[in-house]
Amino acid sequence: MTRSIVCAMLLALPAPLFAQSALPPEPAVQEALNSHPSVLAASARVDAAKAEARALRAGTHEFIVSGSYIRRAVEREGSYDEYDATVSRAIRLPGKAQLDRKAGQFGISAAENRAEDARHQAAILLNDLWWDWLAASAEAVVDSQSVTNYEAALAAVRRRVQLRDAAPLDADQTEAALGEARAMAAQSRGRADLARARLAARFPALPLPVSVPEPDQPALPAEGLEVMAEQVITRSHEIGAADAEAARMGSLADRARRDRRADPSLGIRVFSERDGAERGAGLVLSMPLGGRARAAAADRAASEAQAASSELALVRLDVREMADGDVARARSAFAAWQRTREALDAQVAALQKLRRGQQLGAIDLSDVLQGERLTHAAFRSEALARTEAHRAINRLRIDSHNLWISE
Repeated sequence: MTRSIVCAMLLALPAPLFAQSALPPEPAVQEALNSHPSVLAASARVDAAKAEARALRAGTHEFIVSGSYIRRAVEREGSYDEYDATVSRAIRLPGKAQLDRKAGQFGISAAENRAEDARHQAAILLNDLWWDWLAASAEAVVDSQSVTNYEAALAAVRRRVQLRDAAPLDADQTEAALGEARAMAAQSRGRADLARARLAARFPALPLPVSVPEPDQPALPAEGLEVMAEQVITRSHEIGAADAEAARMGSLADRARRDRRADPSLGIRVFSERDGAERGAGLVLSMPLGGRARAAAADRAASEAQAASSELALVRLDVREMADGDVARARSAFAAWQRTREALDAQVAALQKLRRGQQLGAIDLSDVLQGERLTHAAFRSEALARTEAHRAINRLRIDSHNLWISE
C-alpha cells in the first residue's frame, strides 16, 4: 500500500481524530489586535474626540481684557493721567450650549465605534493572512508527500528494471513524474514561506507556531447562518459609527442655524479721568450683526448633515450586503469542500484499482502515473477547499462578533 493511499485513508477517518484547533490562542490574538497600528490609531482618535467634546462643552468664548492709558495735557490746567479698562466675554444664547454638548457626545460615540470597527478590520485581515498561510502550507505538505511517493515508486521501478521485470522507459516516465512533483513542491513551499512572512510582518505580536496547525474538518455554525447574518447587522460598529456621525452632523447643523444670530458680549468697564477727578464703572454690551457668511455656513452645515444621513443609509446597505455575502460564501465554501472530499475518496478508490491492475499486468505504468497525478491534485483540492471553508465560516463568525470581537 502506497503512502498516498495511507494518507487518503487517514483523511477519510472521522473528524474527532483531527479535533484540534487550527486558530491561534485567543490571548495571543487579542494582544496582536490590541497592538496593531490601525487599532492604536483609532484608539488615539477616541482620546481626540473626548478632548473635542470637552472643548465644545466649554465653548469657544473667552474673557477679553482691553484697556488704555492716556497722558493728557490741557492748556492753562496742566497734565492728567487717564485710563480705562474693560473685561468682557461673549455669552452663548440659550440652546447653543446644549447642542455643543450633544455634538461632542456624538463625536465620542462615532470615534469609539470607529475604533471597534478598526479592530474588526484588523481581525478580518488576520483571518485572511492566517488561512493564506495554512492553505499554502497544506499545499506544501501534499506536494512534499507526493515527492516521497514518487521517490519510492522510482526506487521500486529501477529495481524491477535491474531484474528485467520492467522496461527502462518505465523508469524514465517515473523519473519525469518525480521531477514535476519536486518542482510543484518547491513552488508551494515558497508560497507557504511567503504567506508566513506576510503574516509575521503584519502582526509581529502574534507568535507563530513552528509546526503549521492542521485544520480539522469544517462544520457550519450551530447558531445558524441566518441568525449570524442578523447579528452582523445588529452588532455592526460601522453602522454605529455612521449613525453617531449623522447625529453629530445634525447637531452641528442646528448649531449653525442658531448661530445665524450672533452671541452678545457683556462686560464691565472702569475708567479714571483728570487724575481721578472723574471716575466711573459700567456695563458694556456688543453684538455682531450676522450677515451672508453666517447664512452660508448654516446652509453648508445643513447639506453636510443631509450627506451624513445618506451615508448612513449607504452603510446599512453595505453591511446588509456583507452579511448576505458572508452567508453565501460560508454555505458555498462548505458545500465545495464536501464535493472535493467526495471526489478525493473516489480518486483514491480509482488509484487502488489502477495499482491492482498494474500488479496483474492489465494496466500500464503510464496509466498508474496519471492516476497518481489525479490523486495528488485531488489531495491539493481537498486541502485548499477545507481551508477556504474555514476561512469563510470564521469570516462570518468575526463579522457577527462571535469570534475575536466582543459583542
